[in-house]
Amino acid sequence: MTISIALAGLYLAQSVPLYLVAAALPPILRERGVDLAVIGALGILLAPWVLKAAWAPVIDRLARHPRIGRKAVVLACLTITLGCIVILSRLDPVTDSMRFFPILMAMSVSSATQDIASDGWAVEHLRPDQQAFGNAIQAGAVAFGVLIGGSGTLLLVDRLGWQATLLAIAALAAIVALPFLLLPETRDRRILPTDYGRASFARFLSMPMAGSMLAFAFFFRMPEGLVKAMEQPFLVDQGFSLTEVGLISGGSAALVGLFGAASAAALIDRIGLRPFFITLIVGRTLTFGAFFAAAALGIGIWPLVALSGIDTFLRYVEMVGLYTAFMRFSSLSQAGTDFTLLTSVNLLMYMLGSMIAGTIASAYGYATVFGLAVLLSALTGWLAITRLPHSVATPPALTSMPEETLA
Repeated sequence: MTISIALAGLYLAQSVPLYLVAAALPPILRERGVDLAVIGALGILLAPWVLKAAWAPVIDRLARHPRIGRKAVVLACLTITLGCIVILSRLDPVTDSMRFFPILMAMSVSSATQDIASDGWAVEHLRPDQQAFGNAIQAGAVAFGVLIGGSGTLLLVDRLGWQATLLAIAALAAIVALPFLLLPETRDRRILPTDYGRASFARFLSMPMAGSMLAFAFFFRMPEGLVKAMEQPFLVDQGFSLTEVGLISGGSAALVGLFGAASAAALIDRIGLRPFFITLIVGRTLTFGAFFAAAALGIGIWPLVALSGIDTFLRYVEMVGLYTAFMRFSSLSQAGTDFTLLTSVNLLMYMLGSMIAGTIASAYGYATVFGLAVLLSALTGWLAITRLPHSVATPPALTSMPEETLA
């Protein structure tokens, strides 16, 4: 139970600042008249999450240093992130844009680096039979991160103003991180290899089926950024207020997203990863098709609310499945490097889709963006499934138990 609480607090502290930027800032900017192309260009802030694999081996080496460890890396990164939020609270996101963007990028770099250490800690502490459940906890923490950092920010900005809202968000993120920071680093950790060597990409690429696993990670989320980047601006342009957008996107993330995460863990245990991913791709493609119909033909308010909830449900189902697959493939010798490399490749096409979505929508309309997402979902989904290694699709045997002393 202690590990579960620490894991939930760890990812919640990481998710709140992330979704302050990713979920709350786009509708705030749109309400203030910022062009869709500019909002879409904020997708560049995902670049550190794609490029973080470049410094993941360094974080793994720090994690093995007897005087540092993963917890120290998490603490340093979280301190930087929360410091940036405090600075942002004193700036205006529109009139101070020249100073605003570099701080957002610094937050993105520190959060991405923190994620390397966090994911490595999760791989090292979750046994194979716990991975789907552990990733459901992570997804649930992200859901609450969306609720607090995204919807909470939108709701509070309307009532308290920008500065007070950001200071409250920063304080909350610091508090929820305490269970993880107070937990001894070796508590319930799996037995780590004593001859782990030097973390590197070459060691990852030398693993059997590494190329296939990278291809799976690359293809799977290719169309998702197109929809996600434009979903909230689309709702704003359909007449929803910031408060309503916050309730729809964040409220559904906390409720529907939690249900999706729990459902995913149960479904993976019941039918296995390959059938799970096939079912997910079919559902995702149909949902993107519904967004296309909504943009092209128009639908009522409540169908839009339901559609947003379904999209949220599927994204959290997807999160649990993908992270379980990545965790199964990652080696304990360099857990942070392996897991990070896969997530970085996974985010690459998502980031590019987010960056071009605003430009396409501004020039050709929302329907074109959502229609393109439908086609890509079916095509890249099929390509991803054909590359999923059998060793990942098949549940691993229980080979590792928690360690009782420092490795």
